[in-house]
Order: sequence, then structure tokens, then C-alpha cells
Amino acid sequence: MNTLLIAGLGNPGPTYQWTRHNAGFLFLDRLAHLENTSITRKSFSGLAGEWSRGDNRLILLKPQTFMNLSGRSVMQALQFYKLPLSHLIVVHDELDLPFGTVRFKQGGGHGGHNGLRSIMEQLGKGDFIRLRIGIGKPVHGDTSNYVLGHIPPEQMETLSRVLDGGLDMLEMMLDEGLPKAMSMFNNRNFVEK
Repeated sequence: MNTLLIAGLGNPGPTYQWTRHNAGFLFLDRLAHLENTSITRKSFSGLAGEWSRGDNRLILLKPQTFMNLSGRSVMQALQFYKLPLSHLIVVHDELDLPFGTVRFKQGGGHGGHNGLRSIMEQLGKGDFIRLRIGIGKPVHGDTSNYVLGHIPPEQMETLSRVLDGGLDMLEMMLDEGLPKAMSMFNNRNFVEK
């Protein structure tokens, strides 16, 4: 049995629930809903749950530390399960991708994302898999207001399609490996017909 940690990033509380920055939480909520599991156990400074697929045992984690301290929660879970960085998948919102796209990325920097920055500070490096959910960039104005802004109604209508696309990618990665999932899905837009 292979144990992996999937950490979805976001901010706790109803104020932030439907904000762009909570794409990671929304992804895990969607996964839990479709796979009939729950992410409600209080542990690792977050909410945790479990899901199994094939030979994989997946620990699902929603850190409740607020975004810029996400690393603390992720570190606790990795240490508890004694997992290497290669067994960590972080799901987060991505300004550099348009809404409708979801991409896997292996390693890299934090690109100014406070959740990733916190995780990399705690772990000492960024050598983990990211599932990046595109939120697009603001046309003007400040990115922190943008990421904490609510997902607009026209995007809410298609959000489940985007999250389901991300779930398909995750399942393919678990079943057939990361390179296959990247080549099949990384150029797709789940909103465009």
C-alpha cells in the first residue's frame, strides 16, 4: 500500500469559502463528495480524511492555519505518516493559469503563493507535486484582493466541471503515473466546449 498526502490549500471559515484562494479546499470538498468520504477529523492543525484508490491510501488534508502558515500543518502530517516529499501533492490556486485549466507540476518555486512559500520554508525545498487550479490574473489592481475575492457567478457555474477535471487528472496520476497525466491533461481547458 502506497500512502500519499494530498494537501488542499485555503483559508478556514465561511468568509473565505468561495474565494479564489480556496481552490484547494474546494477541490478536496468535491473529491470527498464524489468519493463519499469526509474530511472532518481534527488533526495536524487541520481537517483530515482518507480515501483509497487502487493500491494507494490517500490522506486528505485541509490546513486550518490560514494560508501563510499552511506549511506547519503539512509538515505535521508528513512527519506523522513518515512520508518523503515525493509522496506529497499540494492542490492550490494558480494566478498564472486561466480559469478552466488545471495542471500538474513537479517541483519548482512558490511563485509568490503564500501557501507554497510556507510549505517550502517548512520542508526546506519545493520538491513535491503540485496540482495547480487556474484562477486567472486580475486585469488591474492588487493580486491579494483578487485571490481573496469571491469566485464570480459565471465561473461558479462551471467550477464543478473544472474540479472534476482535476479529479480525473489525479486519478490518472495514481493509476498510470504523473507523466501520463501531464501529457493527457496539461493543455486542456475544462470550461471550453
